[in-house]
Amino acid sequence: MAADQEAGPGYDGRRLTRRTLLGATVAGAGATALLGAVGARADRSPAAGSGDPPTPTVIAHRGASGYRPEHTLGSYQLALDLGADVIEIDLVPTRDHQLVCRHENEISSTTDVAARPEFADRETTRTVDGERLTGWFTEDFTAAELTTLGSVERLPARRPNNTLYNGRWSVPTLQEVLEWAEARGRERGRPVWLCLELKHPTHFRSLGLDLEEPLTRLLHRHQLHRAGSPVLLQSFEADSLRRMAERTETRRTLLLAGPTERPHDLQRAGDPRTVADLITPDGLREIAGYAHVIGPTLDLVIPRRDDDTLAAPTTLIGDAHDRGLSVHGYTLRNENVFLPAEFRTGERENRYGDVFGAIRAYLDQGIDGIHTDHPDTMLLVTADRR
Repeated sequence: MAADQEAGPGYDGRRLTRRTLLGATVAGAGATALLGAVGARADRSPAAGSGDPPTPTVIAHRGASGYRPEHTLGSYQLALDLGADVIEIDLVPTRDHQLVCRHENEISSTTDVAARPEFADRETTRTVDGERLTGWFTEDFTAAELTTLGSVERLPARRPNNTLYNGRWSVPTLQEVLEWAEARGRERGRPVWLCLELKHPTHFRSLGLDLEEPLTRLLHRHQLHRAGSPVLLQSFEADSLRRMAERTETRRTLLLAGPTERPHDLQRAGDPRTVADLITPDGLREIAGYAHVIGPTLDLVIPRRDDDTLAAPTTLIGDAHDRGLSVHGYTLRNENVFLPAEFRTGERENRYGDVFGAIRAYLDQGIDGIHTDHPDTMLLVTADRR
């Protein structure tokens, strides 16, 4: 794909309903990326004796969100078509205690709710994990109401081509996505791996909207609660992972933000530790007691200098491996604005940079997987490794 191309593989334009999903078409420069990714995926195989996805694992961040509005069935399907190993899905609650797929519970930037007069009176101001926000929140809607909203591109200035798909897909429920994954798995002859993230669980528990209970119910209903299930559970809060460990045998990932950040569950408990404390050898040993994977921001793997170039790598990956933990870093995107300075090409922020070089820099450290908005790009690099 050309470095300055800002949109990826396209669909044929047919309507996607809740049960009928679009097929990918191969056209122009997008065809090269799609065919290369599919070829790369065909050569990959899980580790011997393991039911886990291949390593390095390509995790489609909110689906193929570099090419479609995030957290839509269109984004998830394209990620699957491109060959992603795992599809990452964020979960937030509704007023009627169901789970829907949104990165945040405030939905003014990812749906058309602001243009819907019937919901105008639900605009409000809330504080979520210490951040004061004004907008519309999933906890003020039923799941049925949310599925009437159209999903829109969250980064229209960065990804203007994705706005073509605004309103094409609605807000999916987790139940709907699990049914979709089961159907796709039957068609493929192998399961669709999902990475399910519990968002702000301590905050929602304080509102009487426990995330763990409805998630557990759905996992059991779909037989995804066992150790070998094709599901990863992840959260920035260890307390939530411990609660899920009591309810399921599914693998778990502790997400880790910047070194000075304090996870919200620790703040509520009066625990003064920061992420920097959690990634010490003793902290990692504790994490290994309730999680199988850590999910650090990539800056914890290779920090950036003041000029945004990469500095010397940390020992985090080796330290985690020594304690039996895998490492899935986040998030790699193709656009210059998101890449370390030495991998940017040209002056345009939205132009694609040398993302292949950036991916190799992290793979060289032994990372086990990466969350990416553009899974086809990373698949090409992982194929090069073999």
